[in-house]
Amino acid sequence: MDDKYDLRSLFIGEESFAHKTITSLLEGTPLEDSSSAIAFGVGTFAVVNIVFLLLFFSQFAILWIERKAVARMNDRRGATTALRSLWVGENGVTAGAWWNMLPFGLGRPVGVLNKWLNNRFGNQSEYETVDRVGNRSWMGLSILPGFFQNVADGMKFLVKEHMVPRRADKLIFEVSPFLIVSTTLLILGMIPLSSGIYATNPDLSILYIIAIFGIAPIGVFFAGWSSNNKYTLIGGIRSAAQLTAYEIPLLLTLLSVAMLTGTFNIIESVHFQHTAGAWNLFLMPLGAALFLITMIAEVERVPFDMPEAEAELVEGWWTEYGGMRFGMLFMAEYIRTYAACFLFTHFFLGGWHLPFQGLIGSIPYLGPAYLLIPGALVVLIKAWLVFLIVFVWARFSLARIRTDQILEFGWRMLLPLAVLQVVLAAVYRLYLFDVNGMADTVYGGTAWDAFGVPFLVPALTTILWLAFFFLLLNDTGKNERTARMYHVQTVQPAGTHLPGQE
Repeated sequence: MDDKYDLRSLFIGEESFAHKTITSLLEGTPLEDSSSAIAFGVGTFAVVNIVFLLLFFSQFAILWIERKAVARMNDRRGATTALRSLWVGENGVTAGAWWNMLPFGLGRPVGVLNKWLNNRFGNQSEYETVDRVGNRSWMGLSILPGFFQNVADGMKFLVKEHMVPRRADKLIFEVSPFLIVSTTLLILGMIPLSSGIYATNPDLSILYIIAIFGIAPIGVFFAGWSSNNKYTLIGGIRSAAQLTAYEIPLLLTLLSVAMLTGTFNIIESVHFQHTAGAWNLFLMPLGAALFLITMIAEVERVPFDMPEAEAELVEGWWTEYGGMRFGMLFMAEYIRTYAACFLFTHFFLGGWHLPFQGLIGSIPYLGPAYLLIPGALVVLIKAWLVFLIVFVWARFSLARIRTDQILEFGWRMLLPLAVLQVVLAAVYRLYLFDVNGMADTVYGGTAWDAFGVPFLVPALTTILWLAFFFLLLNDTGKNERTARMYHVQTVQPAGTHLPGQE
């Protein structure tokens, strides 16, 4: 089922508003014969930029989500500075007439705006709640407290000095960040926000994204080697070994997704989940777990952050980078993480399709209103939730493990499980899938029913794998091979030791 909010139909196509407007404007001019091509080019340019800007600037939300979520985990407020601090200051301290330093003659109009905002929403205002808290500008009338500190951090990176180590390979040292960032940004070009909001849609978009994911590690290794620093070199070698170990299970997991959905196209994969009647999360829970684990390793976040390992490698392969080069690498890491959240949303959570769309959509009055929710908003919310529940929670709940344990876990556990998932995907597609149950309607299909029971296949699959995961997480072999941390529980519970007596 296509999304109601089709951006491409507004800009691209002979019946689009942009095509009609441009052809009418060029009528009677020397460019009249080329008006269709010009309209197509302008429309494509507009769609690509709109989609890219939506994806790029929405990632500021995950920076804010991580800051605030981690603060709540640590029982504190976290970042609290609001936009209002620009004209009020913090705790009575201001930056003075900072607008006079703005270039291109912007100082005077910005200063006038700042003065108006201070008079209207400053400490001496008509709002009692604002006036009561004095100069604490994160209280009272605030706008997303802490959100704009992300912007301040980016501006700080821009003004920091960039220095190249004396004996570094300068060419490779300078090129590596741009190689990492450029290939990372290419990933955003393949990610759709809905069936009508996407930049491009090649038939092999899944393979293209994985290929792009595989280029960045080359830049990582080059950055670590070219810095002429032992810490960065060790980080680069760790990165090459780790990413090699985890890319193969990732590729096999995506192969199982392609086998189950019958396509290497992201949009068609999302459509299949809806028309078949079940999200892939409930048909291949093992594949979802493998995808998340391997993606956490691919983006080098805790507990797989051995290539950076600030405890023993300072900051790993990007130790020698400063200023905006460091900011670019920092941004690339989060873009890759954000892309992983989008990919999990599309491959396992039904993309832009709403939860229980058929059930809730059939309710009078509530159903039509529920179906009006834009698909792009659904995708963003799902991606933000995946980032919060998986990436943030894992980062601040799990401890970093050793390099040999990371590699052993990838080769000896994830690789066989990924092969098993490929076999299961083939069995499901060949023997449990009913093509006659496909339905491209608002309510979806019933291709996974069995023995007359609706959704029997995904229900049984989910229950069986949840039971299996529960058994794995409740390991009973606490004393087996104590030299390695295979189990997830301590031999003696915490709090039972007596200080000074043991």
